[in-house]
Amino acid sequence: MNIGNILTTSAQKDPGKPAIVCDKKSISYGELDRSTTSLARWLLRQDLKTGDRIAIYWPNSIEIVKLFFAAFKAGMIAVPINVRMKTPEVAYILEHSKAAVCFAHPDLLSVAEEARSASWQFNQIQTTLEAVYEGDSGPLPVMNDEDPAFLLYTSGTTARPKGVTHTHRTLSECVKLTHAMVPDGDWQSALVMTQMAFVSAMCLILLPAVAKGGTVVSVTAFDAPLVLDLIERFQVTYAFALPSMVQAMIEEQARKPRQVRSLRSFLAAGDRVPVSTQQRFQSLFGISVREGFGMTEMCPSMANPADAIRSGSLGKPLPGVKARVVDAEGEDAFDGQIGELILRSPAKFAGYWDDPAATREAVRDGWLHTGDLVRRDADGYLWFEGRKKEIIIRDGVNISPQEVEEA
Repeated sequence: MNIGNILTTSAQKDPGKPAIVCDKKSISYGELDRSTTSLARWLLRQDLKTGDRIAIYWPNSIEIVKLFFAAFKAGMIAVPINVRMKTPEVAYILEHSKAAVCFAHPDLLSVAEEARSASWQFNQIQTTLEAVYEGDSGPLPVMNDEDPAFLLYTSGTTARPKGVTHTHRTLSECVKLTHAMVPDGDWQSALVMTQMAFVSAMCLILLPAVAKGGTVVSVTAFDAPLVLDLIERFQVTYAFALPSMVQAMIEEQARKPRQVRSLRSFLAAGDRVPVSTQQRFQSLFGISVREGFGMTEMCPSMANPADAIRSGSLGKPLPGVKARVVDAEGEDAFDGQIGELILRSPAKFAGYWDDPAATREAVRDGWLHTGDLVRRDADGYLWFEGRKKEIIIRDGVNISPQEVEEA
């Protein structure tokens, strides 16, 4: 299937419903579907072909959502670029991905032009989206499930970013896993606080919300007062946040309370959320923080069950995801023993772009080696203990950075 079809399906069910709200603007499902189909056809007329990479250097907005779905529908590969990146980093991504075109927000044009001069000489930089051609018609490409659709660059522990490749199928599987985490009734209004260039925004909010026909409310950049105002105004039912965002939301809600009891599901990941922080969030928002775990290569992977939250843990593997904790020899660790987390999932990425050696290093016998240290308790919950490369060895004993932090 083409992952872009989820938009068309939802548009057919309720074309007038708001699909995206951002920066005091909104667009309905019907209009978003029509405009992205026209934009996809425009891309195909620009001497571009299926499989070409479309770099997207644009902040959260209706425009960036249009670009994602247009690229999917055209059979091209969307390559979002973090808007905080500077010229050398942008140049590397443009060069490594061999982008055919770059869509850059006008405020980012100077950086994009500098990056182009220092990298792969692609065709053009676009700062506007072409007008919708209502009379335009013709079939769009039929894509195979394993065709690449999304290319995200992540630094991890390496000096150079690696291009994480997701296909139409793996994105679809990410959507299914997120739906398994968040009940159907909680998709009425979903809030995006992180950049659309991150896998969390795409796979935990945008795609699964569109597939359920929910309204996606987005902020251009995180701002706690604005986030709380939007939750109140749009009666947001589901949100995902990074731990630092959780803390900022708590401080703002304590300073100036809003009506936020519409929230039904609230997920957090990316680092640990201290138990004391979770308790404060519960008292101020009337809902628990559900911690989870995911990577750009596989998102999501696990989460705390809504009815059995164990604060401070990463939760349990989601349905269809298999998790092992292994020691230095690759043998399964016993409960309570710290080891590396390795995962198998239908949502596992297809590999690192143009880097088969890195792919072989990360994925062995079908298992993704995360490099994260965890321990499993007797009930199957996993607890983060640090990064494998940061382990401290003293007198032959492994000590995790998390143990030092807690001490």
